[in-house]
Amino acid sequence: MSDYKNIDSYLEKNLDQSLAELSRYVAQPSISAQNIGLRECAQLVKEMLEARGFKAEVMPTEGAPVVFAERKGKSDKTLLIYNHYDVQPPEPLELWESPPFEPAIRGGKMYGRGVSDDKGHLMARLHAIDSILETEGDLPCNIKFIIEGEEETASVHLHDFIRNHKEKLSADACIWEFGGVDHRGVPMQYLGLRGICYVELSVESLGTDVHSGLGGSIFPNAAWRLVWALNSLKGPDERIRIPGFYDDVKQPSKRDRELMEALPDAAEEYKSRYGVKEFIKGLKGGIDLKMEEVFTPTCTICGITSGYQGPGSKTVQPARASAKVDFRLVPDQKPDTVLKQLRAHLDAEGFNDVQIEFLGGEAAARTDPDDPFVKLVVKTSEEVFEMPMQLVPTVGGSGPNYPFVHDLNLPVATAGLGYPDTKAHAPNENIRIDLYLKHARHMARVIKEFAK
Repeated sequence: MSDYKNIDSYLEKNLDQSLAELSRYVAQPSISAQNIGLRECAQLVKEMLEARGFKAEVMPTEGAPVVFAERKGKSDKTLLIYNHYDVQPPEPLELWESPPFEPAIRGGKMYGRGVSDDKGHLMARLHAIDSILETEGDLPCNIKFIIEGEEETASVHLHDFIRNHKEKLSADACIWEFGGVDHRGVPMQYLGLRGICYVELSVESLGTDVHSGLGGSIFPNAAWRLVWALNSLKGPDERIRIPGFYDDVKQPSKRDRELMEALPDAAEEYKSRYGVKEFIKGLKGGIDLKMEEVFTPTCTICGITSGYQGPGSKTVQPARASAKVDFRLVPDQKPDTVLKQLRAHLDAEGFNDVQIEFLGGEAAARTDPDDPFVKLVVKTSEEVFEMPMQLVPTVGGSGPNYPFVHDLNLPVATAGLGYPDTKAHAPNENIRIDLYLKHARHMARVIKEFAK
């Protein structure tokens, strides 16, 4: 791949200009959970794509708009690139070392909300496209972008958008929104995502909070009611007690196990980084921990709210209680099936007063590790990172890759600029500028080699 000298030179010489454009992008708030700045940010994305000669449009959904863009290239092959322009809320603000929407560069890193997840990824890809257009005058293949504004809130409207625009989004392969290196600095190829079913469970036992001395002996307590309902979902052995929950679980293959065995044992890294004292189910590390981490579905209480939680004491009988719960799903579980199973289970256990609000979900999806496009993305990374990408069959997180894999029938490969301390979703989110440049160099190679 010695013909990349001019491209690499362009990328290095114009790095500051690209980072300045990224700063402008990050400075535009686009918080999907709070519906802040989404349309303004979509318009900004459209303008950035149009500046590169793409035909771009802001397309409405029932939620945040989707930006679609397309530019023809020399070959008939089409690469679809998926990104999102929405970001997580920046709170708690007091923990930021610099304001979240005032991007700052220090110590070889850029800080700001969304700079890694996912605005830096899009801008590095546009930087790669700039380098090709500048050095060759045209794109070597057709490139389409689909950039949504609801990824951080479960991509609620993206699935229908894709199914309604399958012809418009038709392509030969897809580059996913994220990627990066692990704690060793090794670039990783993530080939799948778990699904998710996210719900809020709530119960209302009284019309108003009541003095606990009056109601404690004779009135139902919403907090206890919810605790008992939650307790019915999973036993101390960590097994989910909802009947039928495991029926659709597809067991990992021999190839899955081979790839997982090749990955480093992260047990000590997890203990150091997250303060984990011990793993559940008696897990110690090694292949058992690695397999359990991504191939087993979960039921997680993400938060519980009820009664008084301020300083000091307040003797109150809470009228209402609620809990956020997520189920991480594996192939071939479906969120709508889990939702029905959850309702049936709560009713059967006597908790028909516990309400379920569905907050979002998507099924798990994966790409064949031996797909030719995956091999291309892996091969083109070696010259940039000076080591081969390592294949990861699937990760524990979730995202909207199911319609890309199963409706558009595309191989989906990851590539990116992430690293373990990027602090996505947390205060002081950041990117390493060296990885930003490497991602741009890698993407330029992916685009050119894909066209061949």
